[in-house]
Amino acid sequence: MPPDQPSPLLSFQQTQPGHLAVSLAGAWTLKTGLTPSAPLLSAMDESVQRLTFVTVHLTDWDTGLPVFLKYVIDAARKRGISVELSGLPQGVQRLLTLAAVVPEKVTYEQVRQDSLVTGIGRFVIDLVALIREVAAFTGEIVQQLLLLLRGKPPFRPRDFFYFVQNCGIESLPIVSLIAVLVGVILAFVGAVQLQMFGAQIYVANLVGLGMVMEMGALMSGVIIAGRIGAAYAAQLGTMQVNEEIDALRTMGISPVGFLVLPRMLALMLMLPLLCVFANLMGILGGSIIGITMLDLALIEYIHQTRSAIELHHFGHGLLKSSVFGVLIAFAGCLRGMQCGRSALAVDIEQHPAPSLSESTPSSAEDAATRIQQLIDQGLRAQLRLGSLLLGTLYIDLDFYPKTEVQFHCSDPGLIAISQNS
Repeated sequence: MPPDQPSPLLSFQQTQPGHLAVSLAGAWTLKTGLTPSAPLLSAMDESVQRLTFVTVHLTDWDTGLPVFLKYVIDAARKRGISVELSGLPQGVQRLLTLAAVVPEKVTYEQVRQDSLVTGIGRFVIDLVALIREVAAFTGEIVQQLLLLLRGKPPFRPRDFFYFVQNCGIESLPIVSLIAVLVGVILAFVGAVQLQMFGAQIYVANLVGLGMVMEMGALMSGVIIAGRIGAAYAAQLGTMQVNEEIDALRTMGISPVGFLVLPRMLALMLMLPLLCVFANLMGILGGSIIGITMLDLALIEYIHQTRSAIELHHFGHGLLKSSVFGVLIAFAGCLRGMQCGRSALAVDIEQHPAPSLSESTPSSAEDAATRIQQLIDQGLRAQLRLGSLLLGTLYIDLDFYPKTEVQFHCSDPGLIAISQNS
């Protein structure tokens, strides 16, 4: 300790009932050391109601004094003691005020142990807020889409073609690789079982129908969700941090129309084309197994595939891929628009975007399959109703190929016919 700086001195006494006066003297610096606060804290018992400071004999201080006082003041306020800072130097008062104004920065999510009722209530509140945000976001998209249909595009055409190139042509390598591998896996798994019955030629049927109806659309959607969905969230989140979206609103430009709509339209247009490409690459991967393992001729494999696949099978997969494109772009853009104002917020919003986008293809696939079943049931019900109105002929049709078609007649003079189409 330097000889010209006296050691810090701490004294306290109750000048009046319930009033504790704390006297600080000497040099309160980090070099001279700080006096322990335990005696002062023990003196702040239940009888103390007010705490004041006297610094007349204080010669020098640095950041050590505000740290000491902050600890004492926090302890006093936790015990319900009022604290007066008027006796402290002006610099110390400003530092203590600043420390009280700036909140503590939390760099991790604190785990809260809530009761069951509190958890359910918080979940319902968050769900209602999410539904409100999704509804508002959907409404803005529909509004901007109506402007586009009226010949007033809210975005530049070159932006649209840029996103078409980004999510279309630049995605071909990864889509090709995954589709070929999926076709190889389907063919290999099917070949192991079909060879036991001498029916290895039907590997072409398995791979063709599997890729065209299900796997082509599903795998393309999952790949694009991981590649494009996260990219959309990161791009819009970064623009939110840089206040570029606020600048668009200030200029009277809708961020949804200028940023979100071209991304959604590009992905909705390109994902069905990627699905068709994935179908072809998957059939190609299956043919590799058919030719190398099963000793099938290429012409024979192609002919069997063409005989198994019909046009409505392609329509089934293309419809799914179109829905996937809309949902993936919607999820990625929504998470990007919900981003906060920091780099950490961009990272937080970017991570759920791929998982949310990747969960939409499987959910949409189930919904699309159910909708198609309901449409088929509705068409059959309309035919039955019409035939009942005629009063003589009742027809039950199944719209899938190579299935039984039954004709039933209520007139005993006619013969009921059952045949295979």
